[in-house]
Order: sequence, then C-alpha cells, then structure tokens
Amino acid sequence: MKTDITVAAEARATRGKNEARRTRRAGMIPAVLYGAYQDPVPVAVNPQQISQILHSKTGHNTIFNLSIQGAETSAVMVVDGQHDPIKGHLLHVDLKRIDLTKRLRVAVPINTHGEPKGVKQQGGLLELITREIEIECLPDEIPEQFTLDVGELLIGQSTRASDIPLTGSIKLVSSPDSVLAHVITIKVVAEPTPAEVAAVPVAEGAPAEPEVIKKGKKEEEGAVEAKPEAKGEAKPKKK
Repeated sequence: MKTDITVAAEARATRGKNEARRTRRAGMIPAVLYGAYQDPVPVAVNPQQISQILHSKTGHNTIFNLSIQGAETSAVMVVDGQHDPIKGHLLHVDLKRIDLTKRLRVAVPINTHGEPKGVKQQGGLLELITREIEIECLPDEIPEQFTLDVGELLIGQSTRASDIPLTGSIKLVSSPDSVLAHVITIKVVAEPTPAEVAAVPVAEGAPAEPEVIKKGKKEEEGAVEAKPEAKGEAKPKKK
C-alpha cells in the first residue's frame, strides 16, 4: 500500500564492515537500494523509522518514499533485513524501487472473524492452517489484510484460498485449493480405570512381581563356606 511516509537517506561512498560500524555508531544503519533496472545504491537510513514501518499494519507491504540527499527520491519497499540475534534491533535492510504502474506479487496476512458453529455448538476446535496468501495487484491496491469469516464452519468443514473475496485488479497467486482454516474434533485419550488395569492378562511364564535379590551377611557367609580350599593348604588337625 502506498503511503505518504518519507524516509531520508544519505549516500554511502564506501562499503565494508568498518564503514558499516561507523554508520551504526552515528545512529544510522547501512542499506542498499536496487531495482527498476538501475544500479544498486548504498545508503544509510534511520533504523527507528524503518522499524516503525515494519511494525505498522501494512508491514513489509508498505510502500514509502526514500529521499536520498542530493540524489533521487523513489517509492520503495523493505524486502529484506538483518537483525541483531541477541538485542533484535535492525542492522541492515534491502530496499527495492517500486514502479507504481506495474503489478507486483505480495503476501497478505489473513485474520479470522466469528466463532465457528463447530466450536460453539459441537465442541470442536478451529485450526488455522495458512496465515497469509500470495496475490498479484497494482501497488496502490495492496490490502492491509484479508478477513475470513469462519462463523458457519462445522466440524469437518474448511475454508480455502478461493473463498477469499478479491477486488479491483487483485489476482490470487496461491493455490485456490490451499486450506486456510478448518474445524476439527478434539481427541480425548481416556486413562484406564483400576478395573481395566487388573483385567489385563499377564503373559504366560512372566513373573507376577520382579524378583529381588537381597545381599547381606548370610550371603557373604555362605560364599565363604562354599569357597574351595586352596591347593596345598594345610588342614586343621583334629583334637
């Protein structure tokens, strides 16, 4: 979706890890602008502005203006990014130029509306299978989201990508047969009762209880008595 947001950018003369560190110390992050059959341009942008765009309702589908100081101003989208694995903040982003007159493919999130009859009346469970679908449309027609009405679903019924209402120039790219959500039966595993446990037959020849071998003083004495006499050992004389 095209917005009026404008993000200021500064051109970067060089690339590399050292230059990227200097950019981050200055409160900016490195980025690359490409697309529209033009050469890639290394730039530096404000990470807070980019994060606000990514966390908005339109997220990665947000089209905004990138204004490079002393150079071009282009309509762009965030297509990729690198985050710090520990702190989670942005380290780098890739920006793509968008031609507002040409169709493009995007993934749009799906939200459900209503409580299925299969849940409310039959005690089933609503399971979401697919949380987004891919469409093709003009940039100005990208929706924030699709709302899926699941109120009439009964146990065993499902909704598919073909059930999503499309408007304007929007065309479905995802498979029409892709299941988005369905209502399933909740499986309950019953625990056996004491009577059922007692009725389980014991295998023939199997001991009813494990045999416990006790070790103690008697066993040790018996072991001494059974010990054979050493060869050549003198026997005690009878009195």
